[in-house]
Amino acid sequence: MSEETTAEAAMRTRVQTYATKHDWVLNPDEKQLATVIRGLVRNKKKFGHPYCPCRLRSGDEEKDRAIVCPCVYHKDEITNDGSCHCKLYFKRD
Repeated sequence: MSEETTAEAAMRTRVQTYATKHDWVLNPDEKQLATVIRGLVRNKKKFGHPYCPCRLRSGDEEKDRAIVCPCVYHKDEITNDGSCHCKLYFKRD
């Protein structure tokens, strides 16, 4: 198993555990889910934190702390929209 495959599997376990804890589900579209997970892994490797791949980093680590997945916005987005902005976490039907 490659280093990236291992990192993606670990990230998938992390986000699945978090989703289960909150009675949410991960995106059922496997292609979109894999894209978000790859983005999280890429950001963690490149910047040291799994920043949301769908939000722009400012480069200021203090400000960017708000967009480390799960970001500060995700709970309100899931409550109001049914999913977070990245389409990673969804309300359970």
